[in-house]
Amino acid sequence: MKFPTFWGGIHPCSHKELTNKNKIIYYVPQGELVFPVSQHIGAPNKAVVKKGDAVFVGTTLAMTDVQMSAPVLSSVSGVVKDVALRQSVTGNFEECIIVDNDGQYTLDSGWGSPTTDKTEYISTIRRAGIVGYGGATFPTAIKLTPPPSTKITHIILNGAECEPYLNCDNRLMIEASEEVLKGLLIVLELFPEAQGIVAIENNKQEALKTMKQSLLSLIQQNKDVAKVNILPLEVKYPQGAEKMLIEAVTGKEYPLSCLPANVGCIILNVRTAQQIYRAIKLGEPSTERVVTVTGDAIKEPRNVRTKLGTNIKELIDFCGGFIAEPIKVISGGPMMGITMRNLDAPVTKATSGILALTKQSAMIHKATPCLRCGKCVAACPMGLEPVVLDPLVIARKYDEFEAAGGMNCIECGSCTYVCPACRPLTQTCRDGKASVIAKRKKIQQLEQNGQK
Repeated sequence: MKFPTFWGGIHPCSHKELTNKNKIIYYVPQGELVFPVSQHIGAPNKAVVKKGDAVFVGTTLAMTDVQMSAPVLSSVSGVVKDVALRQSVTGNFEECIIVDNDGQYTLDSGWGSPTTDKTEYISTIRRAGIVGYGGATFPTAIKLTPPPSTKITHIILNGAECEPYLNCDNRLMIEASEEVLKGLLIVLELFPEAQGIVAIENNKQEALKTMKQSLLSLIQQNKDVAKVNILPLEVKYPQGAEKMLIEAVTGKEYPLSCLPANVGCIILNVRTAQQIYRAIKLGEPSTERVVTVTGDAIKEPRNVRTKLGTNIKELIDFCGGFIAEPIKVISGGPMMGITMRNLDAPVTKATSGILALTKQSAMIHKATPCLRCGKCVAACPMGLEPVVLDPLVIARKYDEFEAAGGMNCIECGSCTYVCPACRPLTQTCRDGKASVIAKRKKIQQLEQNGQK
């Protein structure tokens, strides 16, 4: 049977067998927790607490009045130890709020009651700090408020989890399938004309079976649930990227300048849907996430549910520590994750996995001159030509890089994966995009100063 998919893409080894059968284990963090003030795409937050303040589970630590944002909430009760610069997974120093955990996990008084008024759903989702938990961390409240003229026809739950090694979404669908579906139903209340689709890659047979069983159970309780479908997708990377997912599910292609809502689609990660359910129906703030801790350097690979702000080194120790010296530790998966320079960094909303690889599995090779084979062009799901973009960035011809479509790169890593010359094509595109953005900001600042 042929399953829906998109144009381009690759088939990397999944390595999911390390943790796909491992149930989610809860880890209670020890000692202090660290919360970067901004954990979303959008306007930066500012700390709204100070040293010495008492906080509880769900207390707002950092926020901004700008709509394109999501607050950061405390995941523990205790006292604010400091507001200071701490190193993040990227190696950069960011403003963070450090909280001494009292071990009581007392819930903030503003939480604990369900939201019964549909008009308050969006404000509750925003107040709960819910973002896209697939890794992009786009504020969910913004995603659920498209322009009034936009007609939403599809609410798509992204259960593809195409990134190798990771199983946090897979296990969530197996262990909390009903909550995931109930979260989707809440969103469908906001868009009653839309169809709900849960898209899952076909290599996740247990998740597909469990989700279908839970859906049938809900349909027996409520016939309106019948407009929700579970859709198996072809196993291919990057199936979970928004544009690729929409193409696979609906058959629609849309201009790169458009948003999913422009073609009638809203895409939510399966954990995001579960968190919507828990915030609306249980009055629970979004202060935890599931992290897959895996790789051949990890003694006991596990799927761990833990508090946001938990120390990553502490999480690795919970999984038995290292059985071999890792040559690389990645926050996220091997294709789109960030290489960590320091393990003394916190779990954030974007931390889907911690991947520790030995020299044998990382297979770091020296780059050689381009062979002009065209494999990167065939693999690129965005239809770009990495073979053209790479030398433009190296030559610092950023205007030409932008004109060649370089800003449309989604940094999925497909081109680098297939390159027989081992060229870091994704990294050069990432560098090119960063340079173009920096240039734009500089021009904008000059224009603002000129106006003054």
